[in-house]
Amino acid sequence: MRTVLVIGIGAGDPDHLTLQAVAAMRRADVFFGIDKGTVKDDLAALRTELLDRHVDAGTYHVVDAPDPERDRDAGGSAYRDAVLDWQDRRADLYAAMIADELGPDGVGAFLVWGDPSLYDGTLRLLAGIREADLASGGQGFDIESVPGVSSVAALAAAHRLILNRVGGSVLVTTGRRLAAGMPREVDDVVVMLDGATTFATLPDDDLAIYWGAYLGTPDEILVSGDLQEVKDEIVRVRAEARARKGWIMDTYLLRRDPGRR
Repeated sequence: MRTVLVIGIGAGDPDHLTLQAVAAMRRADVFFGIDKGTVKDDLAALRTELLDRHVDAGTYHVVDAPDPERDRDAGGSAYRDAVLDWQDRRADLYAAMIADELGPDGVGAFLVWGDPSLYDGTLRLLAGIREADLASGGQGFDIESVPGVSSVAALAAAHRLILNRVGGSVLVTTGRRLAAGMPREVDDVVVMLDGATTFATLPDDDLAIYWGAYLGTPDEILVSGDLQEVKDEIVRVRAEARARKGWIMDTYLLRRDPGRR
């Protein structure tokens, strides 16, 4: 039976790789990847470093496919359709790579940033590919998920935070959803995928922000403090970093009444 591994490799620090992830990588005959272009060459370099460090040369090969174009300007109801269309075209690439590269007992692997369970669609796409393969009379394949250190965990560690407070809960959401305002029913909100710096539009005067970019890498940037006092600094630092590197990955925690345990 063919096997496809989805391995979380952490937020950017090579030392975030778990022993379980290393063992899984050593099982793989082929590593599948998506080429996101030259602006993310340093992310591709991290993958190469991890393979060189932990997997014997000559025991595997790497297959990359170009990332399909995506309409990143779509808003409102069109946003979901744009994302689903992009994911469908990615699924077609994944299906072709698996069909072409994996023999009857082959093991393939996708190395995903952070943790496969958090804002990463690889598992969902592979499940759909497997179902379609079985429906067409194919043999399908096993899917295994290996957890990794998420950017959320890396953010908390970098700021020396405990995300939850006594008896409280934590909401993990996106910048797009935060645009409706800071939820009143929860005091601790982790925000991911906020390319529009939505935090800077919030009027709340009782929030602290703990922000981090390029977490776990030599380029890591951290800013924290009262939201209204530091939001302009974060917007400026973020823009400068993105212009310098050509891309940015960041996340942050918004905390109401930060002095409360």
